[in-house]
Order: sequence, then C-alpha cells, then structure tokens
Amino acid sequence: MSGEIKNRIADSKLITIDLENFYPEGDRVLLDIKKWLFAEQILKEKDFRAFIKDYQWEAYQDKYVALYCSTEAIIPSWAYLLITVSLSPFAKKIIVGNLEQLETSIFQDIINNLSLEKYQGKPIIIKGCASKPIPETVYTQLVSKLISITKSIMYGEACSNVPLFKSKK
Repeated sequence: MSGEIKNRIADSKLITIDLENFYPEGDRVLLDIKKWLFAEQILKEKDFRAFIKDYQWEAYQDKYVALYCSTEAIIPSWAYLLITVSLSPFAKKIIVGNLEQLETSIFQDIINNLSLEKYQGKPIIIKGCASKPIPETVYTQLVSKLISITKSIMYGEACSNVPLFKSKK
C-alpha cells in the first residue's frame, strides 16, 4: 500500500452544477404601486396614467423588478401592463409578484436556455448549499430538464450527497 492519497472525487467524471454560477448580477427590487392609487385603494385611470407618465423610470436601469400592490386594492391587469410599457426600456426583467417569484422567473429563463450537451449521459451533482437566494422550485425545474439526458443526478456535495435518479439504460 503506497502512502499516496488519491482524490477520487476530483478524478471522477461527476459534473457539478452550482446554480450560483448562473446567478445574474443586478438589483432585485419590489415596486409597490399603492402610492399611485387614490387613498391607496382606488385606481383612477387618468391620475394613474399621469403618475406613470411623470415617473422617473431611469431609477430602474438594469434592475430586475417585481410589481405588486401591498394593499387589498383590486388592480386591473392593464395597469401592470401600462407600467411595463414605461419600465421596459430600463429594467432587465419585469414580473407581477414578489421577490421569490421574480427570482424563480429569472432562473426559469436561465434553465430554459441552458445548453445540455455537456450533461448528456453524465453523472450530475447539483450543489445544494447556496449563499444567494435561489428558490427551491428552481432546483426542481433543473432536475426536470436533466432527468431525460443524464446518467444520474445527485444533490448536495460530492462527499455527502443524496442520490435522486439513476438511469436504467
């Protein structure tokens, strides 16, 4: 027996996918439209349109924006669309919802555009611990996309993982 220590993990064909590596830079912001409503409850179209026209949209340059209303007001769909028309030249992405929904939407685009060739027939481990806010549903979307092409999928770290899937081929 030789005294050489061999790193079997480094020598394996295992491919690690760390979703943090795909995390796009840019501020994520909530834009609450309640202040644009009469008494924070009623949308008056003429006033709403005037507010949108005069608003300084440049403040959202290169940001990811989630539109929402923090009151119980009933907001017609066209109101969010009208905001989107003015905000689109500045923001990277716009959704109606909260920050988790925004993050999910950002990653849906990333996963949908992910090139899969390098994962074909390979054992994959999806890194679990993240310091960035990656919603749980993003991991399920990734597994759903990989399951038909990979040899196996694990979750966690190479030294302590949870097996999720193994191809029967």
